Amino acid sequence: MRLTFLGTGTSQGVPVISCRCRVCLSPDEKDKRLRTSALVETHGTTILIDAGPDFRQQMLRADVRRLDGILLTHEHKDHISGLDDVRAFNYTTGRPVDLYAEPRVQQRVRQDFDYAFAEHPYPGVPEIELHAISPDTPFRVGDVVVEPVRGLHYKLPVFGFRIGPLAYLTDMNSIEQKELDKLAGVDTLVVNALRKEPHLSHFTLEEALRICRRVSPRIAYFTHVSHQMGRHAEEEAALPENVRFAYDGLSIEIPERP
Repeated sequence: MRLTFLGTGTSQGVPVISCRCRVCLSPDEKDKRLRTSALVETHGTTILIDAGPDFRQQMLRADVRRLDGILLTHEHKDHISGLDDVRAFNYTTGRPVDLYAEPRVQQRVRQDFDYAFAEHPYPGVPEIELHAISPDTPFRVGDVVVEPVRGLHYKLPVFGFRIGPLAYLTDMNSIEQKELDKLAGVDTLVVNALRKEPHLSHFTLEEALRICRRVSPRIAYFTHVSHQMGRHAEEEAALPENVRFAYDGLSIEIPERP
């Protein structure tokens, strides 16, 4: 399994428009973060997690030529607003793109992209096949089994996903132990870490480290990182040995655990 971080930033990305902080002015490419999204590839299946406003740029940069499914963690714009551009895959494959989301999120997708679901759609609109997912019910995308993992984004229920040896959690600030139990034995954990100071709806750095200690993966990566965290090189040097800050374009191989 291969995991590629297509974007590792917050809803504003990094650099933030008009900001002159030392992170936004950093010359280090690892401090330039598009909106959070990830690509998971096995020998036969390619899965995208979230499709935000940088979707087109991310697909081109990673040279993605097929998508077997898109998983949506929740309905906020930095996670769904790029869905219009899935029509490029419609053109090349001749079929709709399969999108997996819980009913509340599907309703928002139908609302925001109503033209794609019209009874008589305009030629060229994106073709999307919606598939409902629910807590505690694993589902299959191609040859891959995906297990939803429930957390809270302030008061909004959101999904993370376990895909074999990988667990991917973003935009959470709370998760129950019974959901963490679903992650037992994962090799690679991805979790959001917004900044060091407390935040209403995202894990802080220390809270994310606490999740890592509870799950105990072989290695962990932090995503959804804001410009308030600090520069990549400086902050990563202070992390535990098996924890890293992810950055855009990072691609890693994930082994199956024995």
